[in-house]
Amino acid sequence: MTTLQGIINKGIINAEYQFEKMGYISTNVSNYNTNGYKGVRFEQILDENGFLTGVERTDYSQGTIQRTDREFDIAIDGMGFIPVTSPTGEVSYTREGSLKLDKDGYIITNDGCLIGDGIQVPVNYGHLRIRDNGDVETYSDDGTQKEYLGNIPLVNFQNPEGLKKADNNKYYITVESGEPVLLKNHKRIKQGSLEATNIDMMNEVNSILRLNASMLASFKVIQTINEMYAKTLQLNQ
Repeated sequence: MTTLQGIINKGIINAEYQFEKMGYISTNVSNYNTNGYKGVRFEQILDENGFLTGVERTDYSQGTIQRTDREFDIAIDGMGFIPVTSPTGEVSYTREGSLKLDKDGYIITNDGCLIGDGIQVPVNYGHLRIRDNGDVETYSDDGTQKEYLGNIPLVNFQNPEGLKKADNNKYYITVESGEPVLLKNHKRIKQGSLEATNIDMMNEVNSILRLNASMLASFKVIQTINEMYAKTLQLNQ
């Protein structure tokens, strides 16, 4: 038989999971303007005993590709991640395509990570072109001289859901994700564009409203049962 204390305990545990879900929604909302950000959701499951549990899921669906006309902006059209290396040698993976040059002319992410194996752009290069297969080339101002500089690689994973989410819109491999597989002969890179987040703001707002109503109802039930429990103790004295 379920005791009043058991009902209160269950209500508190379930409320904690609702708070956790609210945290994921808040993270999505705060990253609405982050290029290439993939929405994270907390799927709640009600077990046979009436307790909530949950699991984190990442939505890797395509975000809208927006034209910027900046030569170092790239968007990935389809699945794939760009391998990047931090100044400390740590390798991670991203879909954030807002790139730039460092002081030595290497193409890097906005937070200073090296793209691929390192692509160095010469001084006074004229025009730069990033082809849809990731090849990076420079041309003279009159377009007659071409120089191949390297390739921006794309990789994919057998189970992207298994990737570990990190700061600055990056991911790390795990046992669950599997090792990265190089994508060959693709045409997925779009120069002069950025991929927007795939967050549906209207859906996130609706989720907040529904979750808020659910949490208020849960707290009301806990409060009512707690009052009943207190009165029961008084009667037994």
